[in-house]
Amino acid sequence: MSKKEESLGLEPEFDWLQLKQDIDSRVNQETTREKFVRKFKENPLVPIGCMATLGALSYGLWSFRQGRRQMSQYMMRLRIAAQGFTILALIVGIGLSATKK
Repeated sequence: MSKKEESLGLEPEFDWLQLKQDIDSRVNQETTREKFVRKFKENPLVPIGCMATLGALSYGLWSFRQGRRQMSQYMMRLRIAAQGFTILALIVGIGLSATKK
């Protein structure tokens, strides 16, 4: 702190860092697992949709590698449907949480 700032009684330039540390020490920090469980409980359809998308994509790619073109096409279409379901679940979840508060 400069002498001018001391004489005027001004706070140091980086006082916001101390404020952030004070706030962070009071806020309950949750782990990644706790956050996942909380989010899953709030909107369980989004992770289910993500798993369905991943399953359809994986099986579709495996079918493509095996040379089963028709099953691969079917799984890619199923993947698109699962992605649509996930987006819809996300939008509905956001709408419900917005109306709750």
